[in-house]
Amino acid sequence: MSENPIEVELDAIGQKCPMPLLSTKKALRNIEKGQILKIIATDKNAVKDLKAFCEYTDHEFIDDRSENETFIIRILKG
Repeated sequence: MSENPIEVELDAIGQKCPMPLLSTKKALRNIEKGQILKIIATDKNAVKDLKAFCEYTDHEFIDDRSENETFIIRILKG
């Protein structure tokens, strides 16, 4: 009977390192614990940076996938 968490989208297309990470940190401050942040980025380092960020925080890196030259990353706010 659990509800699906609300997914909030962050458009980081065109942002270069470290901006996708900084934008993600800001977006996570503005959502509730248990919500999912879906980041759409074009910076090839975004996946690696956000995985590392989640390892050192209470947020959970759910998954990532790429479509063409765009990366879609999902993080569960802890």
